[in-house]
Amino acid sequence: MNLPLFEPTYAVSQLCSEIKEVLGEVFPPLWVAGEAQRVRESARGHLYFELVEKDHADGIRGKLDAVVWKRDWQRVKRTLAASGQQVTDGLQLRCRGGLDFYGPAGRLQFIVRQVDPAFTLGLLEQRRRETLAALSAAGLLEANAGRPLPDLPLSVALVTSEGSAAYHDFLSTLTESGYAFRVLLVHASVQGKAAERELAAALALAARSGGADVIALVRGGGSKSDLAVFDSRSVAEAVATAPLPVLTGLGHEIDEAIADRVAHTALKTPTKVAEFLVERVARAETALGELRRAVVAAGRERLARGREAVGRAERGVEVARLRLAAAAERLEERARALGRAGEARLREAEASRRRLGTRLAAASPRLLARRAGEPEALARRVAALAAGRLREASARLDGVERLGRELAPQRTLARGYTITRGAAGRPVTDPAQVAAGERIITETAGGSLASRVEEGG
Repeated sequence: MNLPLFEPTYAVSQLCSEIKEVLGEVFPPLWVAGEAQRVRESARGHLYFELVEKDHADGIRGKLDAVVWKRDWQRVKRTLAASGQQVTDGLQLRCRGGLDFYGPAGRLQFIVRQVDPAFTLGLLEQRRRETLAALSAAGLLEANAGRPLPDLPLSVALVTSEGSAAYHDFLSTLTESGYAFRVLLVHASVQGKAAERELAAALALAARSGGADVIALVRGGGSKSDLAVFDSRSVAEAVATAPLPVLTGLGHEIDEAIADRVAHTALKTPTKVAEFLVERVARAETALGELRRAVVAAGRERLARGREAVGRAERGVEVARLRLAAAAERLEERARALGRAGEARLREAEASRRRLGTRLAAASPRLLARRAGEPEALARRVAALAAGRLREASARLDGVERLGRELAPQRTLARGYTITRGAAGRPVTDPAQVAAGERIITETAGGSLASRVEEGG
């Protein structure tokens, strides 16, 4: 095998240097758009991240290592902060810079000199509008607002990052109130790549927690890009469909996240959410105190009226007692008077009875002798009266008998009259009662004749 004598041989560093020069010549400064991942700031003040492009299945189609050197990073950071943004995992960026090949590490890098804040805001706003439209079409914008908020929301499911400033501010405000709040913490990241998935899962878990009155979704503020997770559709749907009222305090004084828009009540900070709950319990306590005072006052008034009624009743009882005593005395006096009168009447009756008995004993023989002949005379008068009545009845009976003989049918027939009867034996008094061909019987004084009607009616 013959090797070319004059083919150049590169040192590794020399080849790396030439690659760097060629890249600089072929790719002048240009704009590149992609999603920031694995964002980290070094101890020296440089910002390192990966700029990736994903397909519809969330797979990576392309990736570049990117760096913003310290001298540029401070300027880029101020530019982003002016529009409420910062570089975080998942943020869509449009960066201007150039390609560089770093020989010592054998790594191709995109050196970022400038970031377009309007590009990121435009994408966020576009996604926000699309999410709001989808929620509106599904009827979810006002769904959670319709959940009834208890008057005593003492049991709270808290969704936030455990140990965060928002967590401590919320709990300390509830604790300082002195009310017996019970807080169930459901931990979730509130920023970063995993925040959207963890928040949606935490809200679903909080909704299933038994005994909670409300859900509090809080975080301690941040840049507009930090709050972008609360504009995501999955988090917004989890808030809207929660079976409990959701209170949000996302720590942003100006902007309203979609999670705020679909929540039952949106407040600015975690402390404001806690104060809202404390004030609601305080109002319930005040209302309870007023009700208690009203009940006590009403009870005292009724008690006073009862005492007055008892006093009146006692006075009435005393009057009635005095009246009863007087009535009893009068009754006793009348009873004594009646007793005396009764005794006198009894004595008079007894004397009258004795006198009547004496008179009856003297009159009885004469009265019996006088009445001895009365029954015989009475019997004679009754017998005479009965004989007269019998003679009158016999005369009337003889007259009726003579009248009956005169009116008998045989006497009428003997004078030439006849009686015609139809087939049924009923007397015929009108030609219309018989029909042609019907058999009739004619009675005469000497007997009966049978005939048949030739022409009826």
